[in-house]
Amino acid sequence: MLKGKTVLITGAAKGIGKAIAVAFAKEGCNIALNYRSGVSDEVIAEIKSYGVECFPIQGDVSDFAKSKEIVDTTVERFGSIDILVNNAGITKDGLLIRMTEENYDSVLDINLKGTFNMTRHAATYMVKERKGTIINISSVVGAMGNIGQVNYAASKAGVIGMTKAIARELASRNITCNAIAPGFIETDMTAVLKEDIVKQLEDQIPMKKLGKPEDIAQTAVFLAKSHYITGQVIHVNGGMIMC
Repeated sequence: MLKGKTVLITGAAKGIGKAIAVAFAKEGCNIALNYRSGVSDEVIAEIKSYGVECFPIQGDVSDFAKSKEIVDTTVERFGSIDILVNNAGITKDGLLIRMTEENYDSVLDINLKGTFNMTRHAATYMVKERKGTIINISSVVGAMGNIGQVNYAASKAGVIGMTKAIARELASRNITCNAIAPGFIETDMTAVLKEDIVKQLEDQIPMKKLGKPEDIAQTAVFLAKSHYITGQVIHVNGGMIMC
């Protein structure tokens, strides 16, 4: 069903983004792999091992013009963008009364504005083709909040609202737009946490374990295969919140 399609994934050099890239490669999709600071040869080789193309594209999604360049370059290389996955994101945690303006702005610029930038440019092509899939990576924090993450929670809650608005605008063009809200996932961010902190996180989760990047990747593939689901938020969190 997905074989031969082009998938553009932002922030795909590692973690959840890389897992999503590999999952789509297994489905036979060609991958436009966006990264900001670097991507290893091993990641590219792993994706190509499934017999698909992997085209790395450097660029900061918070830059409107650079985002257009990322999208245009993908279309020039593959002829289209069938699926866009807005995964790029950062954290700069801190309590509200200590949070700097720079730390607030930079998180919103990449997590929220970056999602707008990429979708804005990709949608131009999708509307002409009258088809497409947009998948935005939000977070459980965007739905429930979290101490020390006012900036991150605001950005991810914004992604949810943006997803619903985009879904309504583009539905008549046969374009779906959904969000995935991961809970606590085993990534580089959680790998540096102390054992007692990880235990505290696990205690908040009914399934008593962190998720894996592959759990998010499988959900992204599911949404790409689902042509009648749009404007939804799929929570993948082990039961941490149920809504």
